[in-house]
Amino acid sequence: QVQLVESGGGLVQAGGSLRLSCAASGRTFSSYAMAWFRQAPGKEREFVTAISRGGTSTYYADSVKGRFTISRDNAKNTVYLQMNSLKPEDTAVYYCAAYGGSNRSGYLLSRLGISQYDHWGQGTQVAVSA
Repeated sequence: QVQLVESGGGLVQAGGSLRLSCAASGRTFSSYAMAWFRQAPGKEREFVTAISRGGTSTYYADSVKGRFTISRDNAKNTVYLQMNSLKPEDTAVYYCAAYGGSNRSGYLLSRLGISQYDHWGQGTQVAVSA
């Protein structure tokens, strides 16, 4: 069983930066691909970015490409989301998720349905003011 705990959310002005962290419990973190999703009020949860087990493959939604960077430290059981040049439309609750199935590239991870991810964190709020 893997438990995920996000942190690092907050309120920031447009153009600012935040770094989210997702700490995982357990000894099998490196066997999970990881992803970040977000959900804005009144909208469906959407894919943001994903990273493969070893960290060699990543993929980003078009809306965040060039502004967000996902990374992981398997020694620390943590995945990060560096968010730069934030926009008001980035306001949402951000969730990290773990996928324990077959080893996939970041692109193939982006094609998975939400229900195919095995474990989810409780979410962290990000609010970007204009």
